Amino acid sequence: MGKQIKVTVGTKTVLYDFGVTYGEIAADFASEYQYDIILAQRKGKLLELSKKPDRDCDISFLTTATSSGCKTYNRGVTLLMLKAFYQTAEGEGLQNIFVRHSIGDCVYCQADGVEITDGLLKKVEACMREMVERDIPFVKRSVDTAEALELFEKHRMFDKKRLFEYRRVSKVNIYSLDGFEDYYYGYMPASTGVLKYFALKKYQDGFLIHTPNKKSPDELQEFKDSPKLFQTLQEAAGWGKMVDVDTVGALNDAIVHGGAADLIMVQEALQEKKIAEIAERIAGDPGKKFVMIAGPSSSGKTSFSHRLSIQLKTLGLKPHPIALDNYFLDRKDTPLDENGNYNFECLEAIDIRQFNEDMNRLLAGEEVELPTFNFLIGAREYKGDYRKLGPDDILVIEGIHGLNEKMSYSLPKESKFKIYISALTQINIDEHNRISTTDGRLIRRMVRDARTRGSSAAATIAMWPSVRRGEDQYIFPFQEEADIMFNSALIYELAILKPYAESLLFGIPKDAPEYVEAKRLLKFLDYFIGVSTDVIPKNSLLREFVGGSLFHV
Repeated sequence: MGKQIKVTVGTKTVLYDFGVTYGEIAADFASEYQYDIILAQRKGKLLELSKKPDRDCDISFLTTATSSGCKTYNRGVTLLMLKAFYQTAEGEGLQNIFVRHSIGDCVYCQADGVEITDGLLKKVEACMREMVERDIPFVKRSVDTAEALELFEKHRMFDKKRLFEYRRVSKVNIYSLDGFEDYYYGYMPASTGVLKYFALKKYQDGFLIHTPNKKSPDELQEFKDSPKLFQTLQEAAGWGKMVDVDTVGALNDAIVHGGAADLIMVQEALQEKKIAEIAERIAGDPGKKFVMIAGPSSSGKTSFSHRLSIQLKTLGLKPHPIALDNYFLDRKDTPLDENGNYNFECLEAIDIRQFNEDMNRLLAGEEVELPTFNFLIGAREYKGDYRKLGPDDILVIEGIHGLNEKMSYSLPKESKFKIYISALTQINIDEHNRISTTDGRLIRRMVRDARTRGSSAAATIAMWPSVRRGEDQYIFPFQEEADIMFNSALIYELAILKPYAESLLFGIPKDAPEYVEAKRLLKFLDYFIGVSTDVIPKNSLLREFVGGSLFHV
């Protein structure tokens, strides 16, 4: 009998022949999991199922219902789609496929050199499904960076080539699927057989890849179009192209060749121009008395409301900021979540009746004393903050429920101007690797929490799933009801945030539950060349996170 190793999964220990893969072990435990196993984990490290344990070990498995598992699934579908496209359409003039940005459970892509038609997508999808049936392995190999650059040049993946010209590593992991080679940021499935759920759909001048989410990993949810969000994302991509910085490699080029200051000034000017245009729209309708601002965590709502107020003042209006948080119910009356904790995210945590009563009295011309919420004692207080609306006065109201009609149910619709703000990333890593807007916001939040609350990166990562659940329930469903969307992301911001975030992430120990996520983010930040904060204007939205803002944020 050859050498054997002991593998423990949960409370069960099994002897395996040396050379067994994690995938073969996973097959023995598949019946104990509701969804497909796609990754293994050992001592806080994620492992692809094609790898082999080299000693006795304790392991656990991740399914497609986990965050890391879902990302791995989507990565596999992307490579599967690219292989199928090149196999199906390269003879028709296909030059490249660009993976742009997400819309719900879909990712928007565009093709260069070939027209996207329903017929072409049907052929590509059929090719993808045939490869799933064949259960083709994803083969990983490590090559010298110089060889990788030649490979990217050969396959016309010029954004990847540009990116890796700034990589300090000597080796690059290349994935191959049935002869098609590519580079990906993150792990891959063992083979195509697990990629059973997907669909391609023509959309605008490109197409969508529709995949499951981690809540329902074995079925596709109904696609909900978000035309306003899509237009905002397209505008963001247009900004990147306009300044010739639409990938990380291009950003690094600008930094290395002394163009960072110019890029920052142009980006800040573009953002200020957009804020001024929003202010002009509001001022152009004298019936608007309530500017309702909402957006997910770390979107820069507070700084935006200050800058919008300044622009409104230049147009002769008198803006008054109001935070919906000041209308929290007293702590003793705050509803609890399923775990028995205070649920500050839900609409029922706000005194909606009092808010509407106060706003209607202001609209009627009465003088009203507004509350302030004391978070230390968990109660509302009244400290003489009296307001009265004159003909030029306007209230700038900021809070996560600002776009929900139930929040301001009694106010006339014509009196409200709704703004949705989010940090919608304007650049991608390369042609085929997106930068998640969620990752950008998480890094922002991590840096701000450390500066303003003394929180560790581990604490921010630990509470992030709860924050995301609140956003999915209370913010994103209402984003399309906004009169206008504002993108608070800055092309250069991850180069600024990098040194702050890295020092925090390196502080997470290897045995911490948050280490896996910290390692992923550190690898991501390694693509960027850092930039000093000295060149950022004092009124920049980014100052809300790194400090030094003119505003109280």
